[in-house]
Amino acid sequence: MKNFTFLSHPAPLLLLLLFSVSATLVDSIGINYGQIANNLPKPEDAVPLIKALGATKVKLYDASPPVLRAFAHTGVEFVVGLGNEYMSQMRDPDNARTWVKTNVQCYLPATKITCITVGNEVLTMTDESYIPHLIPALYSIHAAVVSLGLQNQVTVTTPHSLAILQTSYPPSSGVFRRDLTGCLTQILNFNANTSSPFLINAYPYFAYKASPKQVSLDFVLFQPNQGVVDPASNLHYDNMLFAQIDAVHYALAGLGFKDMPVHISETGWPSKGDGDEPGASLENAKKYNSNLIKTICQRKGTPVKPNMDLNIYVFALFNENMKSGPTSERNYGLFKPDRTPVYDMGIDLSSIGSGGGGNKSSPAAGGGGSSSGNQPSAPDNGPNGYLAITSGTTKVSGLSSLSFTLWGGILLLAAGLASA
Repeated sequence: MKNFTFLSHPAPLLLLLLFSVSATLVDSIGINYGQIANNLPKPEDAVPLIKALGATKVKLYDASPPVLRAFAHTGVEFVVGLGNEYMSQMRDPDNARTWVKTNVQCYLPATKITCITVGNEVLTMTDESYIPHLIPALYSIHAAVVSLGLQNQVTVTTPHSLAILQTSYPPSSGVFRRDLTGCLTQILNFNANTSSPFLINAYPYFAYKASPKQVSLDFVLFQPNQGVVDPASNLHYDNMLFAQIDAVHYALAGLGFKDMPVHISETGWPSKGDGDEPGASLENAKKYNSNLIKTICQRKGTPVKPNMDLNIYVFALFNENMKSGPTSERNYGLFKPDRTPVYDMGIDLSSIGSGGGGNKSSPAAGGGGSSSGNQPSAPDNGPNGYLAITSGTTKVSGLSSLSFTLWGGILLLAAGLASA
């Protein structure tokens, strides 16, 4: 995520018991399992936490062998990731096939791997050197999947920051950045031809952080509020995340992909922040995640796609003490490393036990975004493939005056501009 991307991140299944909802009703929700920390519990100790949350899907930023082995025979679906720094190596078909064999095929069918993400927010990184490698890597990894006969169970795609949008207010005017439409069209053609979803990382938290005096906190936290109306579509929105998602739907339709499935690969809220990070608190994190889960459990789609299943991955399972950036970066977790909840989630974890996380850390499971011994060697001083939410800035050619008026309009709406 970039610090101006105040449109993106996924919420936990952990409030399942709080709302007394069957796990079958929330099977479209997952959780991100980041590992940029040196004090995380063993992956084996994370299994009961995932089960207690009712989560059925887990997204990794690498293909960590300890994690994938620990979740064998659990039925949990996994998304594994190929880091940005490895994409150039995937231009070689042999490298791509070797990567898929050693990081995906060898764990099947015991561990249920259903998707490979190639890179993360590549199109909006400050370092543009990765962009030329993204599309070739997508095709090369998919070709490897096909050559190994895995195409019916493993899809290939790439996550995007909402900074790929040029305009997003009102949602009906959503359109992608002009300088990215060529590349995005190629990616979308790939998604359509391979039946893979379009992934977006969306964090309403950034909207509030950017303009706390203008943005309605209730609107971003799914709390009761007046809501806003899109003047063009006349659709009513009572939360910012759905407005963000629909802006993407409109942008996709503008390129001819109105039926493209959209999954939210990251969303969440920090439980702690620095003095200049308004809204980062235990109370707000609990409200955001619990209200999001409650909304999802109601089988409630967005105004534009009311019947479309919302596949959402909450960020993140644990607080990660080695992430760079502001304090909030290290405090998106639902759990502390000792396996105790960061805040009351209304779930009985007594059968799991607590403590010992720091003493049970596994070198293979902690530390970097790429903990897999089967990953290609990273270049010197290369990125870890798992970007900090606010770790960089994105170059927006010709749009510097947005600052980020990307959501300027919705901010005004959120402040109470309109209501039906």
